[in-house]
Amino acid sequence: MFALAGCFLISYWARYLTSFCANIDYILIGDVVMPRAYVLITTESGSVDSVIASLKKMDSVKETYMVYGVYDVIALVEAETMEKLKEIVTWNLRSLDKVRSTLTMIAVEEQK
Repeated sequence: MFALAGCFLISYWARYLTSFCANIDYILIGDVVMPRAYVLITTESGSVDSVIASLKKMDSVKETYMVYGVYDVIALVEAETMEKLKEIVTWNLRSLDKVRSTLTMIAVEEQK
């Protein structure tokens, strides 16, 4: 594992926050560096099992957990690039039937 530091300007939140720096956590697999994110998912009532079954069919979803609380499911997603990760979350996870909302947390650094 290694981290890549980067700084980002947030124009939408400019009145609250002008910029932030983050260490983006990547997984090194051979010569390929892979960013990852935890996606917290809220499902429609009674549909957790079907959402988890759909998530498990996706190659980029490495782990899934049913949880209690505000969210129903947590999924660990890995991709080749940050752009691909964004596409997976935006177009694949969020478009699943019975998914009401998502919250994506980019992993910045693994703690050991």
